[in-house]
Order: sequence, then C-alpha cells, then structure tokens
Amino acid sequence: MKIKMYSALWCPSCVSAKKFLDEKNIDYEYIDITENEDAGEVVQKLNNGKRIIPTFIIDSKVYTNPGISRLSEIIRH
Repeated sequence: MKIKMYSALWCPSCVSAKKFLDEKNIDYEYIDITENEDAGEVVQKLNNGKRIIPTFIIDSKVYTNPGISRLSEIIRH
C-alpha cells in the first residue's frame, strides 16, 4: 500500500492522523504543504480549489480529511 499524506504541523486533524499512522507503524510519505508550495497546489487541485488537509492519496485514490475511523477502514487497521 502506497500512502501520501498532505498535511501541516498546525492542523489538529493532521496531527491526529500522523499519530495514528505512526502508532500503527504504517509506512507513508509525509508532505507538509506549508514548506512545499507545489504540494499546496496539488491539494487545491485534488479538492476543487480548496486547501483541505489532511488529504491522502492511498493507492492512487484521494481521501480528503477522512478522520481516524475512516482512515482505519481504508488501510484496514
């Protein structure tokens, strides 16, 4: 499973999602949109012009701010 997480350190939902993935020892690519302008633009494209985080790309499918329970279902943990 390939996971990209578009996120920011100031975002409480992002912090929770990151903590969840780390606690489950799930491998993922963390991309901070505040440090990477291109990443912010990617998030906007994926979310109809809005910078909604966390945004995940999991096995080529986009999930916008899924919440921990939905994220758990998606990755089956």
